[in-house]
Amino acid sequence: MLARRKLAAISVALGLVATSGAVAIADQPHGRGLSATIRYTEFGIPHIVANSYRDLGFGQGYAAATDNVCALADTMLTTSATRSRYLGGETAPKGILAQTPTNLASDLYYQGINDSGIVERLVAQQGKLGPAPEVRDAVSGYAAGVTQFLRENRITDPGCKGAAWLRPMSELDVYRHMYASGMAFGQGGAAAGIVSAAAPVSTEDADLGSNAIALGSAATVNGKGMSLANPHLPWHAPDLRLWQSHLTIPGKLNASGAGVVGLPLLWLGHTSTMAWGGTAADTTRTFTLFELKLVPGSPTKYLVDGKAEAMTRRDVTVTVAKPGGGAEKVTKPQWWTRYGPIIHKLGEQVLPWTVDTAFAFADANAQNIRMGNSTLRLMQARTSDEAMRGLKETQGLAWMNVFATDSRGDASYRQLHVVPNVTDARAAECNTELGKRSYADRGIAVFDGSRSNCGWGQDRDAVQPGTFGPDSLPALSRTDYVENSNDSYWLTNPRQPINGFSRIFGTANTSRSPRTRSALTAIEEQLAKAKFTKEALQDLMLANRSHLAELAVDDLVRLCRTMPADVKEACDALSTWDKRFDVESRGALLFDRFWAKLRTTVPSPAQWKVPFDAANPVATPNTLNTDEPGVAKALTHAVAELRAAKIPLNAPWGDHNYVVRNGERIPIGGAAGNLGVFNAVSGPWDPAKGYSEMQHGATYLHALSFNNSACPDSSTLMAYSQSMNPASPHYSDQTKLYSRKQWVTERFCEKDIMGSPGLRVVEVRQR
Repeated sequence: MLARRKLAAISVALGLVATSGAVAIADQPHGRGLSATIRYTEFGIPHIVANSYRDLGFGQGYAAATDNVCALADTMLTTSATRSRYLGGETAPKGILAQTPTNLASDLYYQGINDSGIVERLVAQQGKLGPAPEVRDAVSGYAAGVTQFLRENRITDPGCKGAAWLRPMSELDVYRHMYASGMAFGQGGAAAGIVSAAAPVSTEDADLGSNAIALGSAATVNGKGMSLANPHLPWHAPDLRLWQSHLTIPGKLNASGAGVVGLPLLWLGHTSTMAWGGTAADTTRTFTLFELKLVPGSPTKYLVDGKAEAMTRRDVTVTVAKPGGGAEKVTKPQWWTRYGPIIHKLGEQVLPWTVDTAFAFADANAQNIRMGNSTLRLMQARTSDEAMRGLKETQGLAWMNVFATDSRGDASYRQLHVVPNVTDARAAECNTELGKRSYADRGIAVFDGSRSNCGWGQDRDAVQPGTFGPDSLPALSRTDYVENSNDSYWLTNPRQPINGFSRIFGTANTSRSPRTRSALTAIEEQLAKAKFTKEALQDLMLANRSHLAELAVDDLVRLCRTMPADVKEACDALSTWDKRFDVESRGALLFDRFWAKLRTTVPSPAQWKVPFDAANPVATPNTLNTDEPGVAKALTHAVAELRAAKIPLNAPWGDHNYVVRNGERIPIGGAAGNLGVFNAVSGPWDPAKGYSEMQHGATYLHALSFNNSACPDSSTLMAYSQSMNPASPHYSDQTKLYSRKQWVTERFCEKDIMGSPGLRVVEVRQR
């Protein structure tokens, strides 16, 4: 720990102002190298100060590599299409940017992208379509910072210590990561179906989750805005891992929050007067399919307005390590059209390439490299209006809704991300028979690719051709609140439902998910008692209430009492359960298995006696339908399943919902969102083995309240901790806080940073 006198000396030397939210720093010595100052506070949170965006990126890249160098290197393996060269072709990739079963399939997909030169062409664009100058500088600095860390440090992380695939980072690596992140729920998710598409011879949902709440002046005790951020991501994916930092350029930028390891700037966070959270727009499709009519006898040619067009064959070659040593080249063809690549499977939907028909995949984010432009404008904004104006002018977010609030108490929601311009009228005109079904069911349009007039529409205010412009996207501003838990735009606030948008954005006037209903119920219950304090917002976040349990358990217990005696233990466990998924909750395990059985055996409408009512969407459906025989069967099977796995019916939830860090088992509260738990986490279940380690859930959290100063009252939590390195002191420290429902008091203002008892200052310089 640094002595107080030494802290003061450092503060003076850096020219730091210790009395406000603004930070000033003395001019660095002139020189050719980049430099930044990193001040670490409790739990390894870095506060990075620099004189320019390039220097700031340098400091952020260096600090990110300090915590997660193996994650960075693993992501570069993916986007450079070299996983098979170093790790073998049959191993499964760790990440989610290319959802393929093997490294070879991932490499073939990314090598196809790299061979095309699309990333380089997008980056070369000037004006609104290309990266902003500040983003280019931040990217350049970030790559240099990661590279500098590798030059200066011995790698201790066993995940990549001594690995041949550790290498310096280039700007292109950063842009490739940015590009791939944009298509994670479009073309990247379809990668396996793209690389396996082949011409004929002629003759369980894994959506990203999230919660976000923005409270306005009418909903808070002090009349200022409050923000809750709670993105959910896989806990073991290196390529879309959030990491917390505080970034400052004196007089230009001062923002704190979380961004993706490997990318500069922040995805979520706050300035001194504006805060934002975000959710994955799971119900919105950022892609469409095109059904092609093939030329008879020529399965690699398709018709457009009666004229034949040849598909473009791309022979993609990757290097694959042989099991016994050495390597070999593997070459596979990919086929591309004016719409995008040919695909033969999308999820469980088989899209056969026959002698008559083929399907092309069109992803709107395939022309988007503007993500950094949008996140930069969020980081620069002073008000929610400025934040939304920045998003409107850049239009670079790939798949994220934004919920902003500010010190004035204005709360706003905008779905300002890239969406193909598919209106319901265009869909009715252009969908094929398959498209009519998939558009109604899932919002996926399948257009007639033989007609040139069946392309995407054009909006005059759209930065990118073929996408919806800002004025055509869902939005809502309120003085009370806006909220989303991955449902569509419709019930962002039940007091003012949003309507009038095409099916590609999701559904309206339909039943909401249990997690959405849980969130809206909790917000309205709090407002009925009293306006929000930050502490009330934190309590809502980690209450671990199960909305479904509150609706169903009492009826289930009454049914249970009428069932055979061998389930009596189940009745007792459920009747004494607190209807929460806290680590100590007993009875939660049984309800979890019961609901899993019920969901797979009884259709949703038959689960409830009172059906969904669009006029009362938060409270309906309700009342467990105990007259349905499948309800009793689901309970019987749940009991049998737990007993077979030798799990007591009333065992504490945390005994089986957990993560393991360096051999220590850490219990985790929360549960699957389909149980109506706001704090959504999930892990696999094996009937033969029971529960295994939690895999997906909360990552970065903030609960923030503005006040009458430049120092917001903010608490944060990085649920899976800052570092993936088991040797780091910050590998599990915040995970243990999360287990105990404890938060970190954020240090945003200079006086608070300098007052940290664990303050550690690191000067980094390019050499």
